[in-house]
Amino acid sequence: MVNRLIIILLFLASPVLSFGDGRLSIHEHRNIRTMAANHSDKLSVLTDLIWRNIQQESVLLRKEVLELALRGYQRMQEQGLIKEGKPLTVIDFDLPSTQKRLWVIDMKSQTLQHTSLVSHGRNSGLVKAEKFSNTPESHMSSLGFYLTGETYIGKHGASLRLDGLERGINDQARSRAIVIHAADYAEPSFLKNYGRLGRSLGCPALPTEHYEEIIALIKEKSCLFIHADQRSYKEESIFVNQG
Repeated sequence: MVNRLIIILLFLASPVLSFGDGRLSIHEHRNIRTMAANHSDKLSVLTDLIWRNIQQESVLLRKEVLELALRGYQRMQEQGLIKEGKPLTVIDFDLPSTQKRLWVIDMKSQTLQHTSLVSHGRNSGLVKAEKFSNTPESHMSSLGFYLTGETYIGKHGASLRLDGLERGINDQARSRAIVIHAADYAEPSFLKNYGRLGRSLGCPALPTEHYEEIIALIKEKSCLFIHADQRSYKEESIFVNQG
């Protein structure tokens, strides 16, 4: 009886305890925790580095938004969706349309390449975007991570197609014709005259100055992240969710 008890205790105390293929050993659990911690450390280091490089030129881009964008960027890389060094574009719709709320970051040099005004969808709000939708004909903006696509010439001139990567959040972007393009209602002159930018049918519309340069830079499979501080998005997103 004593011998059986000793065997049971040794079995339970074993540091390499495994319950078969369906479960992980204690060592494997530790390795997973270590890998997760290392990944988090790398993200923090990268965020700090870019933040230091760009904050003087982009005082409106908050560090917590940058970190969310970088987390999704890294996960897109891990999934083979984007190649290393592709630029990162961030739009923060927590800011009003009176502010430059789009940033293009060169991920090779970790520096800021462009900042710009950008319009939101007409049914998302007046000065600020407060409501978002993935539904066709909603004329609202959609949040989340996008993969930039190909360019074409449309009624607004050069335009850049977008593919939403998050099911139920923005995956209808291409069928909704949500693209990056220029518009007269996104011009600084419109802002000066009306105290806000005009609004699109859901597209992130840019002023004409530098827009072709921005499109040429971010086209063909780079990362675009459209942010707003919405709890439901952060809980559902496959790219920023901590789980």
